[in-house]
Amino acid sequence: MSHSEEATLADPREHLRIVPASADSASDSVDPRITPRERADEEQLDEPYLHQLSDYVHHREHTKESEKTTSDDGPLYVEFEKGDPRNPLNYTTKRKWVITMCAIAFTALSAASASSYNMGFPGMTKDLNCTQFQATIGLSMYTLGFALVPLVTASFSEEFGRQPLYIVSALGFALMHLMIAEAKNIHTVQVARFFSGAFGSTGSTMVGGTIADIFLPHERGLPMAIFSIAAVGCTGLGAVVAGWVEMNPHLGWRWIQWLHFIFTLILFALIPVLMKETRSAVVLTRIAKKLRKETGDKRYRAHVEDERASLKTLIWVSCTRPLYLMLTEPVVASFSIWVGFAWGILYVMIESIGPIFTNLHHFNNGEVGSVFVTYFLGSVLGGLGNIYQEKLYKKNQPTRGPEARLYIAMVAAITFPAGLFIYAWCTFPFVNWISLCIAITLRTLRVLCPRWPESLA
Repeated sequence: MSHSEEATLADPREHLRIVPASADSASDSVDPRITPRERADEEQLDEPYLHQLSDYVHHREHTKESEKTTSDDGPLYVEFEKGDPRNPLNYTTKRKWVITMCAIAFTALSAASASSYNMGFPGMTKDLNCTQFQATIGLSMYTLGFALVPLVTASFSEEFGRQPLYIVSALGFALMHLMIAEAKNIHTVQVARFFSGAFGSTGSTMVGGTIADIFLPHERGLPMAIFSIAAVGCTGLGAVVAGWVEMNPHLGWRWIQWLHFIFTLILFALIPVLMKETRSAVVLTRIAKKLRKETGDKRYRAHVEDERASLKTLIWVSCTRPLYLMLTEPVVASFSIWVGFAWGILYVMIESIGPIFTNLHHFNNGEVGSVFVTYFLGSVLGGLGNIYQEKLYKKNQPTRGPEARLYIAMVAAITFPAGLFIYAWCTFPFVNWISLCIAITLRTLRVLCPRWPESLA
């Protein structure tokens, strides 16, 4: 941070626009289920969430500020002025890409963990004296945690900020790999895999929001393409490495988990240093709190604070918001159904690759892991296709709007079932194994699927 930037950030009012409540400063409600009666009072706005939770648990009631004092003056809303370096959209290009790559690194690690676990089955079944079926449950538990828990946890980033949730998710993700690496029985592995999927998915699902926080709509194509490549491609790279690690008699299946633990721990240490808060509403809330503390004037507010409910309502809304949007917004529902189906197929194929290539083509564990490089190859081809998609988007966006991102997605609508069809009808010993690899690559081109429209991001 430069000396001039430090001076700018020293005074929280620098570059801020103070808008009286009487001005035309209305903003969209965060959630229509939050009514004025349920909003937090002035005392709760500056009270830590843990303190509010303690008040709720011990049934301590607040006396609303409006009941204690009255004032003719309305609130003063703080907003970013043009060029304010605290506004995430005004971060330097270097800062934006550092934040983006840290977030994508989390996605890469969680994707690699999905498939690398399977490569440890031969050693795991012997070491823990369990069946192949019991080991496979660990893959299902990871998927279950990946699918269910973020419905509750990921939306908390909208209220508490992205960076804190990244830190907690990275720490939990690392500890779960440590738990698996030191496991003495298969049941410990299964439980740890569930929470590993939960923490990994919580961090991964915030990446799209992080990119939307710091990039303008026309700038999001490249970072979202890299994110898509990491989300699917690293599923393959993790298995490539893990297959050969498991075959090494000096390493084995536990070192697959140790490597994940080491890399995730490094990421955990880097997040507080390299990442900054990207949710502008959270940044403005922190600035408003600082102004109230320094000036003693309770009128300073961020718009989102007048839409923030009490802690009890906040937890309920944050936990149910994803389901609420999916049930009330057809676009969200359609995207969610498609992505859920595609990812379901991905995990089914992860489980099927090992038995098919081992039994039909007599591959060893390292060679089976190498087959997963097709996931990375398909992702890269999808990323290259995004270059053409960006040209189509810039050309047609004025007339088509966000739907201009869907052209190449129509190609994926063909390659996805085509890959599945080829894969199903080439699972015979007399068919060369390369046919299966081609099918997996075509199926992986689903990364060409549309990015979320700007209106939803």
